[in-house]
Amino acid sequence: MITNTDHKFETVLKKQRQKRYRRLLQVVLVVLVVVISFFLIGLLDWERLAKGVPSGINLIGQMLPPDFSSATNWIKPLFDTLAMSIAATVIAIIFSLPLSLLAARNTTPHRLLFQIARLTLNGLRSIPELIMGIILVAAVGFGALPGALAVGLRSVGMVGKFFAEYIEHVHPGPIEAAQAAGANQIQVIYHSILPQVLPQMIDLTLYRWEYNFRASTIMGAVGAGGIGFELIGALRIINYKEVSAILLVILVMVTMVDSFSGYLRQRLT
Repeated sequence: MITNTDHKFETVLKKQRQKRYRRLLQVVLVVLVVVISFFLIGLLDWERLAKGVPSGINLIGQMLPPDFSSATNWIKPLFDTLAMSIAATVIAIIFSLPLSLLAARNTTPHRLLFQIARLTLNGLRSIPELIMGIILVAAVGFGALPGALAVGLRSVGMVGKFFAEYIEHVHPGPIEAAQAAGANQIQVIYHSILPQVLPQMIDLTLYRWEYNFRASTIMGAVGAGGIGFELIGALRIINYKEVSAILLVILVMVTMVDSFSGYLRQRLT
């Protein structure tokens, strides 16, 4: 005789089996998409990959030993790249903060402004730095300025998106307390929302600075100055020994920026 308890137990088991089947189906679909992607880009072409190994080894041989004979000429481009990354990060914060307040559902004053802010962030995030760099070089000329603007504007799209998500997930308690005390919207944002998200914003800002430095190193490919311009110049004349030396210098600088950023995160968050 089947009791009510047995029936409930069978129902629970059936739901668990259905849940496992759904998860298995999801895993199979993900694996299928990955395999198809590998096939489309040629990653499963083992013969082609095998032929590329000798060429890669030969290229590495041409890059050794690194040639640092022009190292003194890289000092200013390195500082240009560092300045580019700092300026780009500041640009990102200046524009991201107001846009994120408009793009967060709990702080935007109107739904139309919410949609415009979201669309703006999506648009800035969808344009790669190099494409934006090409456009800005054509607009303002060569040098570090278009590089900083390109990296900064692209960062606005990403930083603003994360800022908006941080704001949307704040605890409602302090907001309700401020509103009950008669605070206006600006006071609520300043006293109840920003204190909750400030550590996350600082952490994201420092991480984005690390990324912006790496992004700034390649802006030389479109004539935006910095150490990337020296790297592209060495590649154009097929001076692989100098290329390897510049790559090592970039690696050292990226490591230093990452270490300093980590130090700042420990002190500020």
